[in-house]
Amino acid sequence: MPPLPPDLRKALFQLPQKEKDQLLARLVAQDAVLTEQLAYRLLEGPDALETRRAALRALVDDPVRGFHQTPNDLLVVLRQVQARLAYHAKITDDAFGEAELSWRLLANVFRHQGPTVARLHGPTQPLLQHLVRRAQEALKLSQRLHDDYHLELAGTAAAVLGALWQSGAAPLAREAGLPRTWGPA
Repeated sequence: MPPLPPDLRKALFQLPQKEKDQLLARLVAQDAVLTEQLAYRLLEGPDALETRRAALRALVDDPVRGFHQTPNDLLVVLRQVQARLAYHAKITDDAFGEAELSWRLLANVFRHQGPTVARLHGPTQPLLQHLVRRAQEALKLSQRLHDDYHLELAGTAAAVLGALWQSGAAPLAREAGLPRTWGPA
């Protein structure tokens, strides 16, 4: 978006306060993400973060369980849930929550869908490729966090990476250069 020309900027700041407030409200209403970010920051506050995380934990835990007709059905569910996690992080700037919930989602897949991810063949390849990419992303998210958070994530991350290397995704993990374990150094 190009910057405002200096003359227009100066004229904008000289508007009466009431007009500036109306313009601001109209502009904010046009951007749904900005509207939700402001509602979170101004109305809900940081106390709502744990409530939002709890709702996402339930979302992460629920759809992975149960029976899926095909590996592609599970892949669709995983992509939808991961999109919700990314949106949560965009709204709340909750990098730790996104990393924690991503690891939890992957752990749930390996815990509840063992037979589906056990071997690499045609129908499971897209799902296993997705799991490897998500593990890479979770590693990147986790490594960007402060070292104190690494202790909280290390157990789940190590379990997921171990399960990944024991599953049909092992050749894909090797090709992607994923470590076999991760934790605080």
